[in-house]
Amino acid sequence: MPARDIDRADADLLSEAARAAGAVLLEWRARGAKVWNKGGTPVTEADHASNALLHDHLRGARPDYGWLSEETLDDPARLALRKVFVVDPLDGTVSFIKGKDDFTVAVAVVEDGRPVAAAVYNPVRDEMYEAALGGGAWRNGTALKVGAPAAIENCRMIAAKDMFQHPAWPQKWPPMDFLKIGSIAYRLALVAADVGDATVALSTKSDWDIAAGELIAAEAGARVSAHDGSTFVYNRRSTHQRSLLAAPQPLYDALSARLAPIKLPSSPTE
Repeated sequence: MPARDIDRADADLLSEAARAAGAVLLEWRARGAKVWNKGGTPVTEADHASNALLHDHLRGARPDYGWLSEETLDDPARLALRKVFVVDPLDGTVSFIKGKDDFTVAVAVVEDGRPVAAAVYNPVRDEMYEAALGGGAWRNGTALKVGAPAAIENCRMIAAKDMFQHPAWPQKWPPMDFLKIGSIAYRLALVAADVGDATVALSTKSDWDIAAGELIAAEAGARVSAHDGSTFVYNRRSTHQRSLLAAPQPLYDALSARLAPIKLPSSPTE
């Protein structure tokens, strides 16, 4: 299925906005952004500046689309709209605060609960990942394709090493090559780019963490779902997603066999 013209146009719009927001993040990092806590998690002046730019840029171009962002008070009017911008203006705030290079801007257009256009931008590395449904995934103009690993042993896993070493696992995990990345969206983009083979998270994530990266990884050939194989549905009353598993199909199957039986606390579905 080729990408629709509107999805391609939306992907271009998202990329343009994400690049501009990335420049704002770098400006704030250079001068030192104030940091405070919001619900137990850090937030900075840079988060809010990026969010404001993205809102003006995206809603200015598509005023009929809804808006869902980590840094905007939720407006339930979005639930009545078929198309919604799903935005994380600074994914990986802790990495940003610590001066690391693995934070991103993540933006998506969701239509009827599923992503149809996406951009994930790492401003430090100047890496733009983008996708439109049916049109493939791209990094700085180069088409992306996932690798073809089948075995868990020695795979390149983008996840918390401690999670796999927890004593509660019924079966010990084989050795893996772990890569630590702060931004969930960037984890998914790196799977798409074959920098990592898989990513797993067994804690609750939000729509804005996953929507953009899911489309990019899927368009590069990965399978992306919750750990139990359930498909993500975005723009519901709850913005929570239970977990995350993304990998090329053979490795996905091997990981799923171990992960799917794991019972996690329920997340609201509406």
